[in-house]
Amino acid sequence: MLVRDAMSTVVLTIGPAHTLRQAARLMAARRVGAAVVLDPDTSGLGILTERDILNSLGQGQDPDHETASTHTTTDVVFAAPGWTLDEAADAMSHGGFRHLIVLDGDGPVGVVSVRDIIRCWAPTRRHPAELVG
Repeated sequence: MLVRDAMSTVVLTIGPAHTLRQAARLMAARRVGAAVVLDPDTSGLGILTERDILNSLGQGQDPDHETASTHTTTDVVFAAPGWTLDEAADAMSHGGFRHLIVLDGDGPVGVVSVRDIIRCWAPTRRHPAELVG
């Protein structure tokens, strides 16, 4: 199975000036765990994850004043739609992250998460009582 088969095509794109509260609201509304941060000044892509927001809050920072740019990961590993799920899982495992931005051409076309991969790899859902044996 390939990344294109597992990825979410809901790509939330925010700017570096968004506050963490704004980012969290948008992520919650779209039910995604990561936002692609597009900085027009650098022509670069980064990623802001729920973990980044949680770490900021855990440090006592104010989500109404902290901006995405301060918490964005810019050293990003990108996936291609034609990668296998094994390749994506290996990249995540070695990099210690849970989301990959999927690029096709010049722009993001999706995001694949560990959860997306697990859904594809997991057997047909069974009732928990069936798993006890």
